[in-house]
Amino acid sequence: MASLLTETLLAAAEDGRFTSAGSDPVRVLQVGEGNFLRGFVDWMLDGCRNQGLFPGSVAVVQPRRSGKRKIEKLAAQDGLFTLVIRGLEGGERIERRSVVSVFSNVLDPYEEWASFLALADGAELRFVVSNTTEAGLAYRSEPMVPGEAPESFPAKMTLLLLRRYETFAGAPDKGLIFLPCELLERNGDRLREGVLRHAEEWGLPEAFQAWVREHNRFLSTLVDRIVTGYPDAEEAERWFERWGYRDELLTTGEPYHLWAIEAEPELDEELPLRQAGFNVHWTPDLKPFQQRKVRILNGAHTLMTPLGLLHGVEHVRELMEHPELGSFVRNTVEAEIIPSLPEPAEAMKAYAAEVYERYLNPHLRHRLSDIAMNSISKAKARLLPSMAYYAEKGEPVPAGLALGFAALLRYYRVERIGDGYEGRSFAGEPYRVADDAELLGRIEQAWSADCGEREKVRRLLADETVWGIDLSAWKGLAEAVADHLAGWERKEA
Repeated sequence: MASLLTETLLAAAEDGRFTSAGSDPVRVLQVGEGNFLRGFVDWMLDGCRNQGLFPGSVAVVQPRRSGKRKIEKLAAQDGLFTLVIRGLEGGERIERRSVVSVFSNVLDPYEEWASFLALADGAELRFVVSNTTEAGLAYRSEPMVPGEAPESFPAKMTLLLLRRYETFAGAPDKGLIFLPCELLERNGDRLREGVLRHAEEWGLPEAFQAWVREHNRFLSTLVDRIVTGYPDAEEAERWFERWGYRDELLTTGEPYHLWAIEAEPELDEELPLRQAGFNVHWTPDLKPFQQRKVRILNGAHTLMTPLGLLHGVEHVRELMEHPELGSFVRNTVEAEIIPSLPEPAEAMKAYAAEVYERYLNPHLRHRLSDIAMNSISKAKARLLPSMAYYAEKGEPVPAGLALGFAALLRYYRVERIGDGYEGRSFAGEPYRVADDAELLGRIEQAWSADCGEREKVRRLLADETVWGIDLSAWKGLAEAVADHLAGWERKEA
């Protein structure tokens, strides 16, 4: 059996080409031991180190007690792990392996709280990156217990900053730059609010609170990459045999990556991610990046999902390879969604082409049934803004968007079965609809009303409780949806 990946093994295999991060100063504290940060931020920092652009290292800790096992595995492998990037790039299949070696310090803050706080004493520490989930950024009132790690991420950061403030006597140049990667809009603002609320709750000095506000930066960011984690066991074993070592923390990811950070481009001098060639954007406004992701990438998911499931299609890739459904998605995105965006069309088409390539990645099996969860709220955020662009100009909602919206309503034609709600595909196969029970009950009641089909559609579109707006007032939408539903019903009969 192959040996476990360690610095000693890697140094021997690399014949002097391997450089340990252990002797480099800690410039980044990473709160999050999971696949995403390792396959995203750490992969980039490793690339910077390999190009001689980043003379620093990363200290990594887990945000929750449940991460202890992975932290132990990282420590056993001297902080090393393997990342395999595979998928489509420029239409060609690629597979690249790298051993990421950026961690110099692997800590469990719950068992090594003093060592965790001591990281704040490092003069070279500059950045904090995190991925603690959306719930991890939420403020939770909890006591400050001397010598013990608090549970929440914002609380830990408050005490880390207090230690740094005391160590460096409130020096303005010793503030930190926070780069939260949680999938939450304005994530930097949310973290900053949590830290300041803890500082106030615990009665920490006003001078410290002022230092947090004035000399520390909580930058909002947008991240995008699918990191798929540990591969199939049989595939992993084949790789280990070929590589000559085992890796308990092996992870895989797609080629595409994007990190948009709301800050001035000059910060790339300190964190040279763009210099190293990564798809990182220092921008004064995250909104264009968020908008294109929500309206194109997420919007196409929400557009395709009901239609695909009604046709018996199970995965995103399968749908995109379907001769009719795949063309429908591409045409609707390019002819209807992109024109509704306030960004240059060519740039948006280039972004859409990247999205299609990601959808077609042969190593991703993204189930439409997973995407379908809570599709009403997703449609409100992802599809309705594109539809509203036309409706607000007094124009009919274009054909593709109207068809996709009709499929959404048809997918939600449900009835209560046991403790849930079920619909039926065009072939009559049952499927479960996962959404808010009260919402589903309201929609079921609308579909079962004692009136004609077109009136049912009109009532559904007019229900502001469901949509937040009266969609029946949009020119031609109710008629187009009703026509599609009637056409499908004739085919099913």
